[in-house]
Amino acid sequence: MIRCYPVEKLTQGNGAVLVCCGPGNNGGDGLVCARHLKLFGYNPTLFYPKKPNKPLFDNLTKQCQGMELPFLSEFPTDVEVIQRSYSLVVDALFGFSFQPPVRPLFAGVIDTLKKVETPICSVDVPSGWNVEEGDPNGLQPQLLISLTAPKRCAKLFKGRFHYLGGRFVPRALEQKYDLQLPPYPGTDCVVELNTGNS
Repeated sequence: MIRCYPVEKLTQGNGAVLVCCGPGNNGGDGLVCARHLKLFGYNPTLFYPKKPNKPLFDNLTKQCQGMELPFLSEFPTDVEVIQRSYSLVVDALFGFSFQPPVRPLFAGVIDTLKKVETPICSVDVPSGWNVEEGDPNGLQPQLLISLTAPKRCAKLFKGRFHYLGGRFVPRALEQKYDLQLPPYPGTDCVVELNTGNS
């Protein structure tokens, strides 16, 4: 996100980012993302309505609270409010283990995000997509950050930027699943993948 949308070029809310987190591991990735964004000079706000009762997620939430990151009690359903208030939206609602249909608590969130013109960054899989088949009528982010390896649905990604994070995948795992991961430049932990739309 820092490479695609540098904080100094963002105009809304001094680098304001809305980070939408779901109840699973993808939501946990969103909590980590929010902390990192704060450290890099962005102003993240979290929407995290369904927190699992597990120590890992409790600890991730406490770390965000310790950094004084604000949490929204309700999602801003007005598209104009999101566009006026945030320069970016992070979609960390559902990941590769998502099974339709979208639960009512999140259906309105995804419907609203489909309408915003603010750039959206999806973590691993755009929320609501089937990991194998995608969803041509679903959320269409401008940035996709695949984790470990691109999922099959990433072939249907039509956004501007696609990055892979997962440099430290053990060689045995890469060979076992024939992941065919690209080389990472220098000491980078991410590599840009060709989308055909860049």
